[in-house]
Order: sequence, then C-alpha cells, then structure tokens
Amino acid sequence: MDTPSSALMLDRETKASERPADHKDELRLWLRLLTCSTLIETEIRNRLREEFKTTLPRFDLMAQLDKSVVGMTVGEISQRLMVSNGNVTAVVSGLVADGLVDKRSAPQDRRVQILTLTPQGRKAFKAMAEQHEGWIADLFAGLEPGQITQLFRLLGETKTSLHRAISARTEPATAESGPTEA
Repeated sequence: MDTPSSALMLDRETKASERPADHKDELRLWLRLLTCSTLIETEIRNRLREEFKTTLPRFDLMAQLDKSVVGMTVGEISQRLMVSNGNVTAVVSGLVADGLVDKRSAPQDRRVQILTLTPQGRKAFKAMAEQHEGWIADLFAGLEPGQITQLFRLLGETKTSLHRAISARTEPATAESGPTEA
C-alpha cells in the first residue's frame, strides 16, 4: 500500500508515539484528533488554492453568506466563523473587489454594512461547494459507513464531555464572584 508523502510528515502524534510511556492516553487522543484535523484542513486549503485559486477563509465566508437569504453583517460573520471583525473585513474586501460579494448599507443604520453573495459569487461558491463535498468524501473513503457513523457518535460524545469539563471549570469562578450589580 502506497503512503502519500503528506502522511510521512512528522506530526505531533508521531512525535508522542516515539515515547508512549511519556504520554497518557488522553494526550495521545488529543494529538491524534489534532493531527487528523490538520491533515484534512491542509489538504482542503491546497485543493481550494490549486483548483479555484482561492483560500479557505474566502470559502468559509462565502459558505456563511450562501446560507443567508437577507445577507449578514461583518459582526455576524465573524461570530459564526469565530474570528475577529478585522479578519472578516480583509477577506470581504478581496471578495468585493473580485465581484463575488456585494456590500450595502443597512436600512436601519447606514453605518452597518450588509454583505450578500452576488450572482457571480453564488455561482462560484456552488462550484467550490460541490467539489469540496467530493474532496471530503475522498478523504474519508477509507472508512466503512458503519465506522463513519460510530466515529461521528463518539466525537459527539467527546464534544459533550468537553462542554461539561469547560462548564465545570468556569461555573465555580462565576459562583465565587457573587451577584453582580445592575
């Protein structure tokens, strides 16, 4: 079986596996998740650049706008993408310059800009999204449907566990600070 050159890279998980006794199972699991996520993201970035001459941030921003019928503000997009307004503004400028995104003032507040995909932007995003879906399927093609279902379920449980752990860590701090004055 041929191993792609990208899989031969020395990643975080591989480094930890060189001395497994030094690392607990939870740490090795986290490193494996991080390695998988990084491999997928890097491949998607490469394919977007090679096939569409675009970036993952541009694709992600267009995906958010594609979901909206009425458009979105920079603030709404930055919240959904979990990045700063400045990051969104820079990406939007390029998309507007390329004729893929339209920017107009909000009727209730002319200082707020509403962003929408142009017809050209919708067409371009549709082509990218169709390819993206195929790339993701290709990347997971080595897994059987039952394995995908099981992994999805286990990652859902992992996500719930993470939320609980984070909540447990932050709740005592909130309770200790006492009531806030209005």
